[in-house]
Amino acid sequence: MNAIMRIVPSSWKQGEPIQKQSLLVQNESKLAHHIETGLINIYSDYTHQTIEGYGCALTESACFLLSQMDDETRKKALGCWFGPNGIDSSFIRMHLDSCDYSLEEYQAVSDPIADPEFKTFSIARDLRFTIPIVLEAIKMANKKVTVLVSPWSPPAQWKTAPEEKGNEAKVYGGDSASKSDAAGRCRGGRLKKEYYKDWANYLVLYLQAYKKAGIPVGMMTIQNESNAATPWDSCVWSAHEEMIFLRDYLYPAMQKAGLEKEIGIYVWDHNKERVLEYVDEMMAGGVADMIEGFAYHWYAGDHYDALTMLHEHYPDKILMRSEGCPLHKPGTDNESDTMRYANDLTNEVTHGMNRWIEWNAIVDTEGGPRHVPGGFGAPLVAKSDGSFEELAGYQVIREFASVIQPGAVRLGSSVYSRDIDAAAAQNPDGSIGVSIVSYTDAPKQIAIRLKGQICQTTIQGKGLFTVLFTDGQ
Repeated sequence: MNAIMRIVPSSWKQGEPIQKQSLLVQNESKLAHHIETGLINIYSDYTHQTIEGYGCALTESACFLLSQMDDETRKKALGCWFGPNGIDSSFIRMHLDSCDYSLEEYQAVSDPIADPEFKTFSIARDLRFTIPIVLEAIKMANKKVTVLVSPWSPPAQWKTAPEEKGNEAKVYGGDSASKSDAAGRCRGGRLKKEYYKDWANYLVLYLQAYKKAGIPVGMMTIQNESNAATPWDSCVWSAHEEMIFLRDYLYPAMQKAGLEKEIGIYVWDHNKERVLEYVDEMMAGGVADMIEGFAYHWYAGDHYDALTMLHEHYPDKILMRSEGCPLHKPGTDNESDTMRYANDLTNEVTHGMNRWIEWNAIVDTEGGPRHVPGGFGAPLVAKSDGSFEELAGYQVIREFASVIQPGAVRLGSSVYSRDIDAAAAQNPDGSIGVSIVSYTDAPKQIAIRLKGQICQTTIQGKGLFTVLFTDGQ
């Protein structure tokens, strides 16, 4: 058995090569004594969920930035996500109508009250930047790519006035909604019940239009961030309201269009700290067979045990991390980004995650462009001269995906200390990948045990350490 370790230190900076070293793998029975400390155990006979793959969101903003690059640069940037030497992504997320990462607010029907039959429905806006880039990315990929679509808000004319939800600004990156009598796409509000049927038909029109344009939509969330009244496009749903909408309106509309078996429905699509209660309330309404899985974000903290409970209670459902990004401008805190991505990916796997999707594939140096103030980080950043950079977060995602590959099956694992985390999986080619996260600067002498074999090494400092075990002498 051969083993190669690759290292993304927390101090990684643009342009630095990824460290690589071979590890000596020995037969444990031939060692002079049992190694009992510093152990990372991999239990290859204990198998868990399949890690189906990784992906990113191609928002209008991201696609606009990519479209401004020359052909060669754009292909390199897309290759970071979809090329065989990149992350080898399996999933793309797209928004239906505008989101915060759109260049401006828009709707496929500008006034559905004046046009109740949706005769003016059009995806012309998506055809400017988004759809061409998405199709280019799909063509570049060396595998089947599935698209997830998510609405941020129904048309403004169908909504109630914004609500004072009191959302934490540090979670959502902006002020919570303030009092207002004017309904709009932004600052929350709810979909009026008299428009539930119209909204379901509107969403089905979108699915059909995307399908006609060649977009392989295979997943849809009912609402992005169901509990957030944000300064940008948003809509608040209770679990009961979302259950009624799915059961009585959306699912029947999808059945009528013949889409219910082709496109899986995901619920919640929000932070993990309240996912259990929301899902439990929805599932009690008789919609379990209509739901393919649960989507969640990373902004409110780890809450990984909530995923374990979801997986244990609903073992037939897919767990999908549908969004996450640093809540600061790109490149301003690389060490924090390195550790956050390493922690997130490793613990998502060990707590039941099946699909992992990053937020924007790329942003500009200010964390935009957006139609609202502010900006967030991303794994890639587009520069004003038409080039782009790979940031620390990107290196972590790529290295992780290179050892725990799409289609891998998670293996049991255990670690010796709270200063370290580890995840392991067997890849489709039979190799075994291990992700190790060190959270402290102190050097650590570790020993990885796997199938009667053991390898010892010292890991230096904080960062992501990946090991790939392959057959061979």
